[in-house]
Amino acid sequence: MSGSVVIAGLGPGNDALVTPEVTEALAKATDIVGYIPYVARVAERPGLTLHPSDNRVEIDRSRHALEMASEGKHVVVVSSGDPGVFAMAAAVLEAVEHGEPAWRDIDIQILPGITAMLAASAACGAPLGHDFCAINLSDNMKPWELIEKRLRLAAEADFAMAFYNPRSKSRPEGFGKAVKALQEACGDDRPMIFARNVSRPDQTIKIVPLTEVTEDMADMRTVVLLGNSQTRLIERCNADPLIYTPRSVEG
Repeated sequence: MSGSVVIAGLGPGNDALVTPEVTEALAKATDIVGYIPYVARVAERPGLTLHPSDNRVEIDRSRHALEMASEGKHVVVVSSGDPGVFAMAAAVLEAVEHGEPAWRDIDIQILPGITAMLAASAACGAPLGHDFCAINLSDNMKPWELIEKRLRLAAEADFAMAFYNPRSKSRPEGFGKAVKALQEACGDDRPMIFARNVSRPDQTIKIVPLTEVTEDMADMRTVVLLGNSQTRLIERCNADPLIYTPRSVEG
């Protein structure tokens, strides 16, 4: 019996933003593998086994999925957002590269999803409307010195930016250090957007000038966006402001 691995993105939180392709894959799966809260989003049914695990065992989780697929099971590895953006697609492929030779012949598919940064951008306008970059502020898998270097270079290049994993209980100081580096590198009051629980019923969007940002404004349920030097804010009388970064750049 030939098994398979599908690496799927569940979107930012609202079930309406899960793609039909991913929904179909979940319906065909025999096993679901992923981080505990993401697996909890998949409904139980006869014939389906759920395998939730902790957040810091990505390679072990990937190997488990590949082992089950080699036994003939149809495994879906779930991530939030898009599986290729700071998520499980890279981890599974790393396990394939360094694992059993037979794993290279497993049917592996990667199904895209809507990322939190794109959902957050859409919720307030188009702050990522021109060149932008995404930076994971967690130093669990890379040194802080590299994160700060990338922040400063991105500011120098005048990218709009999206930040994942800004501030956790285990590293509460990280976002404050990032804000300080950005304030020094940017030197202006460009808008920073805090989108918490984006796409969910309790979604909140807060827009704060960079000069007024403090480290306690973000947590792990927040995706943070930062405009570039050209980003505009459109005030409205009876609705929240709209924010966008123009696509045209003056020479």
